[in-house]
Amino acid sequence: MNPRSSRLAWLVWGTGVAVYILAIFHRNSLGVAGIQAADRFGINASTLAVLPVLQLMVYAGMQIPVGMVLDAIGPRRTLLAGLSLMTVGQTVFALADSLAPALIARVLLGTGDAAIFISVLRLAAAWFPVHRVSLVTQLTGVLGQIGAIISAAPLTGSLREFGWTTTYLGAAALGVVLAVPLIVTVYDAPNARDAAASRPGVMSWQRLRTNLVAAWREPGTRLGLWTHFTTQFTGTVFTLLWGFPFLVAGQGLSPATASGLLSLLILTSILVGPLLGQLAGRFPFHRTRIALGVIGLAASAWTVVLLWPGHAPFPLLVFLVIALGPTGPASVIGFDHARSFNPVARLGSATGIVNVGGFVASLITILVVGVVLDLTGGYSLEGFRWAFATQYLLWGLGVYQLIRYRRRARATLARRDPQAYEALRRGVLVSSAS
Repeated sequence: MNPRSSRLAWLVWGTGVAVYILAIFHRNSLGVAGIQAADRFGINASTLAVLPVLQLMVYAGMQIPVGMVLDAIGPRRTLLAGLSLMTVGQTVFALADSLAPALIARVLLGTGDAAIFISVLRLAAAWFPVHRVSLVTQLTGVLGQIGAIISAAPLTGSLREFGWTTTYLGAAALGVVLAVPLIVTVYDAPNARDAAASRPGVMSWQRLRTNLVAAWREPGTRLGLWTHFTTQFTGTVFTLLWGFPFLVAGQGLSPATASGLLSLLILTSILVGPLLGQLAGRFPFHRTRIALGVIGLAASAWTVVLLWPGHAPFPLLVFLVIALGPTGPASVIGFDHARSFNPVARLGSATGIVNVGGFVASLITILVVGVVLDLTGGYSLEGFRWAFATQYLLWGLGVYQLIRYRRRARATLARRDPQAYEALRRGVLVSSAS
């Protein structure tokens, strides 16, 4: 890439990342406002839990439909649609004073959020050379965590100083602000010809369905799905809901110390992401081994903590959250698989399929941990041990499928394009294989 086009690529991608940061902020914006939400809507804790679970269910359920839309209309318009839905959703949430509009708001937020990440990945694939896309993909996920950071202490301060309505209306207004650079600077590809070639010219449901079926039948897509499924869920479950109660009620830490450990997990994720992106880009033939290494580290850390008699020592808990940090960045390797084994025209559908994996696994684990805790008497150390032990069932299934589809993906590529397969073995990235 020449310097001018390179700078333009970073500008386009950076604008998309800014929207993604806002999406992560919206996704996590209920985390520090739970008590206020329960009082405002007049609901108990169990009903309150429905709000984030519903949002994630919508997010996961919309991945494949949004991926099809992305293939049809391109990332620019998909990003704009997602940003618009999130803006409307956060506005409704700011004005809601009962449960019904709050539920509608979380559905709108989940639907809009579903369109953002995969659209930014599509921009990265179109605007950057193939050897750089793995790193840019990891940077996308890492920088998105800025939204998680902003949704913690800064949002808490805003709620305290300005109140519910003003705070969430201000968050909604950020969507209007970001819409301007999105419309002005973001294009689907470096030139109009590439943009037209990167998606079907007419939104035909038959064409979209054909793309979806082809993406699903591609073993590399399912390799990406199971990579995302197996790597992501343990860290997501820990940060989204059950980590804080486990550390405070199960391990006896103070709330401030538990919050610090959760922040350390996010920081580890931010620091490790670019390294994993470099490794995946440099050793594309061994991306699955990298993912398996991260899974093994997380499972090993959990094993030691869960088997430790009594409360685990604080250094061991630090080791646990550091071991969970790479799980989010490692899940991004699943998108590398989707990009390597699918042509650009169906990349949205393939990416949407992959992105379902980790969030479905997270939802299953969140619900199962809650059920097991209820069956074992609540927030006790013994209850948390049994609850978190259920993770091994998902790891076992995921690792089996991951290894199974790695074998199929390699065999399919070797049969379809022997030269591309040999290039991949030598460490040359394969992109948009037909």
